[in-house]
Amino acid sequence: MRLSDLQKKDVINVNDGKKIGVIIDVSISQDGNMTSLIVDGGGFFSKFSNHSELEIGWSQVKKIGEDVILVSLDL
Repeated sequence: MRLSDLQKKDVINVNDGKKIGVIIDVSISQDGNMTSLIVDGGGFFSKFSNHSELEIGWSQVKKIGEDVILVSLDL
């Protein structure tokens, strides 16, 4: 799977069913493993911080589907 494929999917929080945003980037470790997704949360997360980007650890990703990425976040 390519980054461009991931960027087409909505990121959804399984804990409340809300759309978090879309992937704008990923973090990769020195050994080449993906460690987190960088999500642009738009207006939703701007209420909680000075910027709208949210870093979601790879361990929080529960499922990558055809149209969405399901993550587990406690917000």
